Amino acid sequence: MPHLDRYEDEGLDQEPDDYDEEAELEARLRAEAALDDRDEAQRGGRIDPATGRVRPRALEVDEDDDVWHRQQRRRRAADRDEDDEEEEEYEVDIENYDGPLREWINRDRTKLEIRRKFARFLRKYTAENDPGNLVYRKRIRDMCVNNRQSLEVSYLHLSRLEPTLAIWVADAPAEMFELFHEAAKAETLKLYPSYESIHKHVFVRLEDLPIKDQIRDIRQSHLEQLIKVEGVVTKRTGVFPQLQEAYYTCGRCGFLAGPMMCKNGAEEQKPGSCVECQSKGPWSVSQEKTIYRNYQRVTLQESPGNVPAGRLPRSKEVILLNDLIDQIRPGDEVEVTGVFTTNFEGGLNTRTGFPVFSTHIVANHLLRKGDRFATTALTDEDKEEIRRLSRDPRICQRIVKSIAPSIHGHDDIKAGIALALFGGQEKIVKGKTRLRGDINMLLLGDPGVAKSQFLKYVEKTANRAVYATGKGASAVGLTAAVQKDPVTREWVLQGGALVMADRGVCLIDEFDKMNDQDRVSIHEAMEQQSISISKAGIVTSLQARCSVIAAANPVGGRYDSSRTFSDNVELTDPILSRFDILCVVKDTIDPVLDERLAKFVVGSHVRSHKDFDPETDDPTGLLSVTNMSDTHDDLEPISQDMLKKYVSYSKRFIKPKLSSGDLPKISQVYAELRRESVTREGMPVAVRHVESIIRMSEARASMRLSEHVDSEDIDAAIAVMLSSFIGTQKLSVQKSLQKKFARYTHFHRDYDQLLLEILRGIVREMNYWDKVGAPGESVSQRSGRTTVRCRMLESKASEYGINDLAPFYASTAFASARFTHDPERGMIYHEPL
Repeated sequence: MPHLDRYEDEGLDQEPDDYDEEAELEARLRAEAALDDRDEAQRGGRIDPATGRVRPRALEVDEDDDVWHRQQRRRRAADRDEDDEEEEEYEVDIENYDGPLREWINRDRTKLEIRRKFARFLRKYTAENDPGNLVYRKRIRDMCVNNRQSLEVSYLHLSRLEPTLAIWVADAPAEMFELFHEAAKAETLKLYPSYESIHKHVFVRLEDLPIKDQIRDIRQSHLEQLIKVEGVVTKRTGVFPQLQEAYYTCGRCGFLAGPMMCKNGAEEQKPGSCVECQSKGPWSVSQEKTIYRNYQRVTLQESPGNVPAGRLPRSKEVILLNDLIDQIRPGDEVEVTGVFTTNFEGGLNTRTGFPVFSTHIVANHLLRKGDRFATTALTDEDKEEIRRLSRDPRICQRIVKSIAPSIHGHDDIKAGIALALFGGQEKIVKGKTRLRGDINMLLLGDPGVAKSQFLKYVEKTANRAVYATGKGASAVGLTAAVQKDPVTREWVLQGGALVMADRGVCLIDEFDKMNDQDRVSIHEAMEQQSISISKAGIVTSLQARCSVIAAANPVGGRYDSSRTFSDNVELTDPILSRFDILCVVKDTIDPVLDERLAKFVVGSHVRSHKDFDPETDDPTGLLSVTNMSDTHDDLEPISQDMLKKYVSYSKRFIKPKLSSGDLPKISQVYAELRRESVTREGMPVAVRHVESIIRMSEARASMRLSEHVDSEDIDAAIAVMLSSFIGTQKLSVQKSLQKKFARYTHFHRDYDQLLLEILRGIVREMNYWDKVGAPGESVSQRSGRTTVRCRMLESKASEYGINDLAPFYASTAFASARFTHDPERGMIYHEPL
């Protein structure tokens, strides 16, 4: 429309009549010169006037500061664009695709969208119960504070916010993990721009994969998929450098070619011809430019509980790369999440005559069995709960009650196991002599008193435990064996049970069934806590810093109290003196205790049935745990998970010290024990037992989370030592020794429980004399109930310094044991069932 193409003259840029083209050109040149001066001033005078080129920043003095400032400017610019970038709609819908998934993921646009989605997940994901808590911002900060490379990401969190990425990472893990690593590194550098100078890479470790496969069930359908398997580590190689990016130097012209990427441990690929001189080589690896990564191979074997009946356990090779090396040791029970892939082996094809690929798992995430209760996994709430429990004045009794709650009675064994789990303090005298802090314990007793069950409980409770049996363990299996390394084909050492239990507990059942030669091999491990090896040209010493808890049966099957201790057990004095605690367990006939034991066992079986319903099957509460307990007190046991955390916290942070004021008491007890051991034939007493008392007192202080050992801890340790010494004596001398050491053995005990034990002993003795028809001082078994005169109990109680029995008669322990008191007649009645 011509009538619309009309413009006003005002505002139009028209050339003036006196326009000078040369003057305009001069003005432009002057402006460009001014701009060049400004650029040169900003660059710090780095322009060479002769060539006009910019000098490299490597020649500048403040190179690092300038690089840091430029990085900061880029990060700030990226942060300013972050919100706009998040609100930007994706141009490509990556969820709808045609063709193979891996080809779709390898497209540039798809890669960009995956990085954006995962980066947004790391920035925006919040906890369900706390919307303001940015989970992965905090994890990135913790990772950087601890100078680590691994960022643990939960698969459940990813599937909740980005389900597409969660499905793809399970189907194409190799491609997705590479993109995840890049996005995690970018997010880390946004928070800490200079972290790249500490670690070049950040790795995403995927945890909480919901599906767990058995090693024997892995098939062809799992190839190149993300899987999770569980097993026990049996072998571990050394750490080797694996070629990742190779650079080659031409031998004729010196041209540097590369990088040549070597993925999945494939063989190196040399360039075909030189770009500069067109020659075929020779090529040499450039040591300065070539990049290696850490490489380690472990063998994962099926857990004993997962092996079907009548089958042998199967194993699979697991490859550990980068920062995952040396995270697990032989003997650890672990969950491995990784990529199941193949590897070509020419030797295998030569033997079989047709193409066969060996398979292995490239690990992405490792989770050890005890890591859930390790100090690194404790939350602030857990630590506060642990400190709250330690303020209970009866925490030691609560811990002992929480040991093996499915086993009735045996408080002395439970106390010894509690001391062994906490342990004493290791000491090094003048930088040379090392004194062990671990407590060794021997359970000796009749069959059927739950010795093996105690060992199995410790195996499940301790942070690190190795279980072995006497007949199934040889000297080599307990110490170390020599075998060829599968990678280097050199002779290497393979640690046995004691080496694998380092910083843990070694459990040996049927200790008396071991051969004498095999038993001698653990003498050094139990005291010096090391194993000296001189085999196949290898002369070295291995660490075996562990507690040894062993169980043995007496000679002939049953313990005979009329014989000496050495006649009851086929163990020599050198091995016996290395045990700090000796528990002799005898299966005595006691109607009261047998009745309680039977009720406890029946109730335990009924409660453990899978269809048990407390409301319908036990409406009156007769089968409850509190009603079945052998002690009717108000002590509340600690849950097993909290007990594991409590032990880990104590061993990590608490280091009790012994004061000099308690030394006279220990020396006096030791002198009296030595005097009695000369005339008695029981447990041999040596200087080691002084150290045993100190170790046990430190362990009891650790149970209270105390940094100092007090007199009560000393008394408790002395009581355990005296109980071990008296329990190994003949029955004829046990009572005299109990009276002599009564001021030590019963100082820390509850008087009600002590008196109840004395009263039960009187009832047992009276029932025995009634059967043989001997006259006594009481009238018993009338109408089915037992009658005891009060003065008999008062006489025995006075031997222990207890004169007032009125609180005991009014206690719940007295009534719950079905005893009644008649003060007018001075009688005590025990009602039968």
